[in-house]
Amino acid sequence: MKKLILSSALVLALCLSFTSCREKKEAATTDATAVENAVEETTDATVETATEATDAVEGAIDDATETVKGAVDDAKETAEGAVNDAKEAVEGVVDDTKNKAANELDKAAAKLKKDN
Repeated sequence: MKKLILSSALVLALCLSFTSCREKKEAATTDATAVENAVEETTDATVETATEATDAVEGAIDDATETVKGAVDDAKETAEGAVNDAKEAVEGVVDDTKNKAANELDKAAAKLKKDN
């Protein structure tokens, strides 16, 4: 009878150990699947964030490019205006100087005619 009880206990212990191993393997598989899912979700979120950041940087670059182009165009127009103003000022000074010189020559010629 002792052998029967001991044999039954041994068979029962073996059954329990095989059953618990299966449960552990299933639990490990479930944990591994959960980890894989978490990794995929994290990767997807990271990719979305990186894409949004890239789009934001590209938008900022486009805005900066437009701003620089506008500033260059404004500077060019200002420089052209300054050159035109300087040209007109120089032409005015030249005309005034030419007129004064012509008047002085006329005066000198008239004085010479009087003296002769």
